[in-house]
Amino acid sequence: MKIHIAGFLLLNCITGSSVSAFSTSSSYRTPRVRDTFPSTTRSESTAIHSSTSTLPDFRDTTTLPKEIPAPQIRTFAHQVEQALLAKFPEEEIQNVITSWRLLDQDYQHREYFGDTKADPLISNQYQFAHSYVPGLSVKPFWDIDNISWAKKLQQNYKQILKEFTSVIDNKEKLAAGNNVWAGALTEEAGGYGKGWSTLVLKDRGIWDETNCNLFPKTAKLIQKSGVPATEVFFASMKPHSEIKLHSDFTNFVLTSHLALQIPQNGENKCRLTIGDEVRQWKNGEVMVFDTSLMHDAINETDETRYILMFRIWHPDLTEVERDALQLIYDCLSVPELLDENEAVRLDAEQQMQVLKQFPLLKTGGGSGFGGAKKSTASKKKKKGKK
Repeated sequence: MKIHIAGFLLLNCITGSSVSAFSTSSSYRTPRVRDTFPSTTRSESTAIHSSTSTLPDFRDTTTLPKEIPAPQIRTFAHQVEQALLAKFPEEEIQNVITSWRLLDQDYQHREYFGDTKADPLISNQYQFAHSYVPGLSVKPFWDIDNISWAKKLQQNYKQILKEFTSVIDNKEKLAAGNNVWAGALTEEAGGYGKGWSTLVLKDRGIWDETNCNLFPKTAKLIQKSGVPATEVFFASMKPHSEIKLHSDFTNFVLTSHLALQIPQNGENKCRLTIGDEVRQWKNGEVMVFDTSLMHDAINETDETRYILMFRIWHPDLTEVERDALQLIYDCLSVPELLDENEAVRLDAEQQMQVLKQFPLLKTGGGSGFGGAKKSTASKKKKKGKK
């Protein structure tokens, strides 16, 4: 059987491969989670629906239930919860357990965060999250002044842009990539239209070795900068296209963009709206924002807009909570981590360790980032042979 684990598959459902379904063995019963995220390719998020006429009423706010039952025994949800409790102290991951149980109960968190003077019937500043960790702060845009990795990305913008343009302008190089400029596969992601597409470097904590070798300088720079990213990918938005109002359904990750190529830069023609706050992309600038709030985007120019996008852990999460959430993603990537056979589990753990390693990047031909330089002695030796 196949099951879809709603919001916790957000990072999975927008990958370039159709892996959003978790195949279970016959020993598991289908958990009480909805088929919310069918397979799509990677997008800047996942649209709710393709038109506002079918948009769920995100203004119908909800409150957390007082009692949240544990998942039914021998369901996938139960197996994941047991794996969490076996690895982490329960008191340190209580919010993660609560989040997982809420998902199992089909809970959707909808809350208004707009200005008290604004009309809540008109405002779009609502949080809409299927995957909801209680207690995390909410604001449309985050100040990046004290975010060191964001500053490092901005400082290296020209280097990232140079490598990016050198690859996308070379059809032969792009042909060697993995799911290059992939678009949506399903109707549910239709809110993005046909104007956007993506190129993945990292998905749910796992680097794409093929694509990282297309952009070795960028990949290594991201790793060295310490970006707390669960996902990294380039995203394009075609001329005169828009991304309709939607939510990313998950509040425990934020989104960040490094603007690479913005047509009519600084003229307010390429804009992003989070809740009720509108900002424009500007070349070389980093933005961090909360896409569990309703949001949309537009490109009003005659050229394609390019960004480097990150899905990052919410800053309010503790390190233990991040690790617990990552374990859930690991179980989705390698379901054998939940196998009752200890030998199978150990093999799965080793497999996961290999998958999470930063890829070996080719540095030949000067394409690497900070590749090993030949020593002076070596140069002199070669010179002497001539």
